[in-house]
This record gives sequence, structure tokens and C-alpha cells, in this order.
Amino acid sequence: MSFFTSILLGFVQGVAEFLPISSSGHLAIAQQLLGLNTEIPPFFDVLLHLGTLLAIFAAYWQDIVAMVRELIFGVGDIIHGTTPKPVPPARRMILLIVLGTLPLVLVLPIHKKVQALSGSMAFIGAALIVTGFLLFACDLIRKGRKNERTATVADVLIVGLGQALGTLPGISRSGMTISAGCFAGFERRFAVRFSFLLSIPAVLGANILSLKDALETGIDAGQIPIYLAGVLTAAVVGYLCIRLLKMIAEKGRFGAFAYYCWAVGLVTLILQAVLPGA
Repeated sequence: MSFFTSILLGFVQGVAEFLPISSSGHLAIAQQLLGLNTEIPPFFDVLLHLGTLLAIFAAYWQDIVAMVRELIFGVGDIIHGTTPKPVPPARRMILLIVLGTLPLVLVLPIHKKVQALSGSMAFIGAALIVTGFLLFACDLIRKGRKNERTATVADVLIVGLGQALGTLPGISRSGMTISAGCFAGFERRFAVRFSFLLSIPAVLGANILSLKDALETGIDAGQIPIYLAGVLTAAVVGYLCIRLLKMIAEKGRFGAFAYYCWAVGLVTLILQAVLPGA
């Protein structure tokens, strides 16, 4: 792998992981319809996802530090049998993230079938169109006011179900979770913040599962500097995309992404119909 390829893949990872356009759907389209069969080394794939995690840590470091601190204090309160009232917002956020992650358990028994859908261009095209409608609807609904202090268990489970559906190729994880949060009445900035903080345990869990296979495949030590160039690119581009989504959320203008998803979805369906073997 060259430095150029590493940086290019890092750029794509940083953009597609955070903007609501479905990274898995775009990768499948490129592989199935455009003949892009570049195989990403498993260890590099793990590192790229860690790069996007670095972007989240950089964008929300204050929230993460506050949650770590409250986790420590919370353990101390459990030991001493004391609980502050009201519960600190950062401690409540931890509980919301845990609850929001639970629906991913539903995907585990069928994850191979979900992965197999990457070979169906008809499904991916339709899923991108669905993603577009969800993003368009976000612009139309009334702005909510809920945040980590007022969000309910039902609210975060709805967002968690959105994240579980976001594992389908063509369905954007960030698009689903942000849309679900807006539908549940979240304040728009909180919907974006909760979406990305909720992705931390999901990405870490997926990386832990993938790391074993990556280590078994082997690591080319000579490629490490090249890999790090891609990781740095993914982190920087991802951070910029998070900042972009924050601004878009404040203005409630997801329509541009909706039109993009509709266009790509329709083109995918058309190419699937006219290209043999697609």
C-alpha cells in the first residue's frame, strides 16, 4: 500500500463515517458496480476506525472527561451507599449510552445475514433512498428540547434501535441515530452529540472483535508509517466532519444529504438494472 492510497482511504473513512451517507453502502457500491476491489489489510481497517474514534474524542473531550470522572465518583457512591440528587448530567449520560447500546445485541445473531446484504445493490439503493427520506423529515419536524437531563429510557432505546438499523448497508448509522433523536424530541445539538458518543462503545466493540482476525492475518511492520498516515487523515477529516454536522444540526438543514442519498440510491438502482451481473 502506498502513502497516497492510505491517505485516500483515511479521507473516505473520515467523511463517510460521520456524514449521514452510509459508509458501508458506498463501499459496497464501489466494489459491486464500479469494480473497485482494493482489499484493505485487516489491521489497517482496525486502525482507521480507531482514527475516527480519535476524532470523536477530540470533538467531545470535555464530555468524555466528565463521564470518566463521574464513573469513578459513581463507583465510590455505590461503595458508600450514597447517590447525589439530582444525578449529575455526565453520570446520567453514561447510563443513557449504556441503554442506547443494548439494541445492538439484537444484531449479533444475524450479523452474517446483515453483512450478506452488501451484495444486493437493489437493497442498498433502496436503503439509501430511505435514509434520504429520514434526513429530509428531520428538517420538517419541530425542534425538540430534550437533553441528557430530560431524555427518557424510551427515547434512548429508540435511538439505539436506530443504531441497530444503521448496521444495514445503505442505512447511515449517524443519519439513523440523529434522525431518531430528533423524532424523540432531542435538542438538535444533543441529538448529534449523543449519536457520536453512542458510537464509541459500538466501534470499540467491533474493533475488539476484528482485532483477533487482524492479528491472525499478520502485521507488516514496514507498513506501519503508511498506516499511520491514513489514521491521521481519518482523525483530522472526521473531526472536521463532526464540526460540520454540528453547524448543520443547529440550522436544521439535512436536506442536502437527503438529496445526495436519493441521487446515489436512484443511480444505484438504475445501474443494477442495466449492468449485467451487478
